[in-house]
This record gives sequence, C-alpha cells and structure tokens, in this order.
Amino acid sequence: MRLKRFAASALITATAVAGTSLATATTASAASYHCKTSSASVDNPAYSGPWADNYNFDVKLCAKRSGGYIYTYAKVSFEGPVSYVNMTGTLDAARFHLQTKKSVSGTDPVVKSANYTGLEYKLEHGNTAGNGTYTTGTIKYKAGSGRYLADGYIQLDWDGDGKGYRTTNFSASPTV
Repeated sequence: MRLKRFAASALITATAVAGTSLATATTASAASYHCKTSSASVDNPAYSGPWADNYNFDVKLCAKRSGGYIYTYAKVSFEGPVSYVNMTGTLDAARFHLQTKKSVSGTDPVVKSANYTGLEYKLEHGNTAGNGTYTTGTIKYKAGSGRYLADGYIQLDWDGDGKGYRTTNFSASPTV
C-alpha cells in the first residue's frame, strides 16, 4: 500500500518536473545561430598626424532558420583610438548595413536588408580605452525553399574628408 502512494506521489512529481523540463527542452531545442567572424582595420583618411586613428573591427554575422523564418543579425566589436572617445566630430555618420541573402549559384540576391545607424553613437562613445560593441536588430524573413545567409558591411562617413560613406565588407555567415 505504501509503495502505491509513493508511486502516485512520484508520478505527480515526475509530471510536474516533466512539464518544466518540457518547456526547457523546447527552448533548448530551438534552432541555433550559425555565425562567422571576420576582421578589418579602418584608417581615418582625414587624419595624417602622429596619433593612432584606426578602428579595428571584428564582425560576427549570424543566421538561423526557425519556424519557417530566417533570422539574421550582426555583432560588431571594435577597438578605437583613445583620442576618439566622446568625440562626436570624427564621423559625420556611421551605420551597419545588414542583409539577408538567398544562397544561389553566382551572386546571392538580397531578400531583405536594413541600415542600423546606432553604430555611430557606439563608435563615438566607446569605453575609456576606445573599445566597445554594437549589436544590430534582427531581420526576420519568411523563408521559402533553399538556403539563406547573413551578410553585411560597415559604412563610415569620416568628417572632413569630403568622400561620403566608405564601405568595409565582412565575411558572410554560413548558410542555413
């Protein structure tokens, strides 16, 4: 008799735990992002003095497929010159241009894109060493058949060079 009560109690506990575990398993089993990180160093063309003026970028481009959609985003990590910290006159503008592309033979067509201008603020207000990070928003695209990827580039418009945006490309994510 005692064994039956214990078994019933264990069943109730197991059900409660299983319900909790099920929710966790659903979250854990969600598709994960496939990412690629690449780097570039960008020189300020409007400055030729003796002090450091390069931004060193590491850009991680990520894509995942989940629930019939493709999700893409980028994370930008940078090391900037200490002299640029809180200097709002170094750049006229900066943005990250994120693209969701369909992988095909030849040039991959862009199916959705967005410009993220919050990068300028982050570059101008890095930590006291001139370093920081910026993560774009996420693009969501209704997927058809085929494979997709994240691609993108940084565009910097340096103050005083008269050239407008200059583009720095990075390596695309793996396909999903």
